[in-house]
Amino acid sequence: MPVMVQALQGAPCWVSLMARDLEAAQDFYAAVFGWQYTAGLHKPGGRTVALIDDVPVAGLGTMARETHFPVAWTPYLAADDADETAARIRERGGTVAVGPMQFDGGRAAWAAGPDEAVFGIWQGEVTRRWEVGGRSGSTAWLELRTRDPFASALFYGGVFGWDTQHSERFDIRFEDDRVVLRIAGRRVAQISGGADRSAATRHSWPQWHVHFQVADVPRAVRRVQEAGGSLVTPPHRGPAGTVAACRDREGGLFHLVREDTD
Repeated sequence: MPVMVQALQGAPCWVSLMARDLEAAQDFYAAVFGWQYTAGLHKPGGRTVALIDDVPVAGLGTMARETHFPVAWTPYLAADDADETAARIRERGGTVAVGPMQFDGGRAAWAAGPDEAVFGIWQGEVTRRWEVGGRSGSTAWLELRTRDPFASALFYGGVFGWDTQHSERFDIRFEDDRVVLRIAGRRVAQISGGADRSAATRHSWPQWHVHFQVADVPRAVRRVQEAGGSLVTPPHRGPAGTVAACRDREGGLFHLVREDTD
């Protein structure tokens, strides 16, 4: 069993994909990242946990057949108290769609900011070896693309106390037209502009994007295409590395990145 520790308030603590065909999703991401799988950490059945070298890196689950939501990756931010955090989300103009509720040994809620970008909150323990960045195939960082990065930074900073909680470890700055959050000196999240809810394509709507670390972005893109996925944005230089946007077989959007030393 993995060693569990308390998640740090306001820190990214997990990512999960809700798919329509769980087996197909497992096959796809195994081909792209080399993931292996086990049953959920607490409950077997309709969910699984992806592993690299026995380290949990992501969760995959199956959405109800009657739902019409698009397949999507969801990031989770840690909360010391899910109920208080949910209340702050509402106070600051966000929406709590589900929860807080008991879930897998902790408390979870699914919410959206004022820009309608969806995210999860988690109160409870996380696997000690899950972390943002590091090994290939794991989460490199999270990115919120929204209309007004400064307003979004105020929202999330107020909800999760980025500027007050653990101030000796958290650092939030405006860099290259982005708001960048670092924990213990490492980039873990950033908030960028350019998204528009009125855009014709969902890719351009405000939303959280999960970036997965790879050793070679063009090679990883080829694996995506060979596995039945598609390329959305070709490999290009970003402020923190080489990035490409892709979709899996069911349209789930994710990013590949080879990040620079930060």
